[in-house]
Amino acid sequence: MFIQNAKLYGQEGLWDLHIIENKIFSVTPAQQSPNPSGEKVIDVNGKIVLPPFVEPHIHLDYVLTAGTPRWNQSGTLFEGIQIWSERKKVVKESKEEIKNRALQALHMQIKHGVQHVRTHVDITDPSLLGLEALLEVKEEIKPYVDLQLVAFPQEGIYSYPKGDELLEEALKMGADVVGGIPHYEFTREDGVRSVQKSMELAYRYGKMVDIHCDEIDDEQSRFVEVVAAEAYKLGMGEWVTASHTTAMGSYNDAYTYKLFKLLKQSNINFVSLPKANLHLQGRFDSYPKRRGLTRVKELLEADMNVCFGLDSIMDPWYPLGDGNLMSVVDTGLHACHMTGYNDIVSALNLITTNGAKTLNLLDTYGIKEGNPANLVVIDATSEYDVIRLQSTVLYSIRNGEVLVETKPAETKVNMLNEYLTL
Repeated sequence: MFIQNAKLYGQEGLWDLHIIENKIFSVTPAQQSPNPSGEKVIDVNGKIVLPPFVEPHIHLDYVLTAGTPRWNQSGTLFEGIQIWSERKKVVKESKEEIKNRALQALHMQIKHGVQHVRTHVDITDPSLLGLEALLEVKEEIKPYVDLQLVAFPQEGIYSYPKGDELLEEALKMGADVVGGIPHYEFTREDGVRSVQKSMELAYRYGKMVDIHCDEIDDEQSRFVEVVAAEAYKLGMGEWVTASHTTAMGSYNDAYTYKLFKLLKQSNINFVSLPKANLHLQGRFDSYPKRRGLTRVKELLEADMNVCFGLDSIMDPWYPLGDGNLMSVVDTGLHACHMTGYNDIVSALNLITTNGAKTLNLLDTYGIKEGNPANLVVIDATSEYDVIRLQSTVLYSIRNGEVLVETKPAETKVNMLNEYLTL
């Protein structure tokens, strides 16, 4: 395959990409030389080309379950957890039904240029049926998506019977990442112990860590410092992720100043979920209502790694969603006051390279000679317009084959010519 006249994201000029089998063979300045004979040629005419989108945080075992057994009327995180607990008691899904929902959601994401996904899977279930289903999905979807599974104790490691044993069993079954939810444990002490348990298991089994951390507006919820301190002591910060950390938006600046020193030293990653947390947080406020997001702008300015994710598609925590990360970027930039020009033109980092770093994919990720031929083509000729116009993914190419091809809609506006010249 030969891709002509590509505007590589973040680079000047136009480039030609030569793909042989499933690898990027060469990346050279665009020229008028004859096309390689007998090869498929795609002339993208200056459109933006970049690595595939990365979804760093979703719950594929929860997708498409909103309203069953009931709707989340308060819109809070805690009612969502309660509804999910109720659902597990009254809805006895088969493994095939769980797989079918997950595959439907992955199809949505693939359509929007996602090729790398990290999903959390609830393991506070003695049958571990959800994990078993997602392990099969991981193998079946491998030609199209790289899927990482987080063993996620939704109802707590120590607040759920034998939660610690289930967590370890999930790792033995093949989960890639150790999860946790310290702010949901019964006590602060149990929360700290749960973080330490997650980190100890990860260290012992050679796994990554991704903790649902401080997803609450309580300014006294400070488990992110525990996650960072444990990661620093064990020297495994690059393998550790703190997801949500919405309480950080309520911390006072004096504490945050001290905290940032530790976060920087620890080298941990952060995932922000703008749509889901704008929906969930601030529910206990009257006015003014907090946005309930972590300090994305400040973390980035301190040169820490932050990425954006979707979190949910129609589940007890978030009733909307279609798998499109571009809409998450749009929401996040507005909510985080990141609409300066430099923020806009670099915004795609939040769903590409920053996510790849979080998932530890950088060794083979990116448009470089020798890397797997995985990339997307966006219907815009500048980084600014990609964000402004919420541009469509025209092509998603996986291992040198066209996985997704989209033809943009055509719109005809009938107006008098003089209006068009004003």
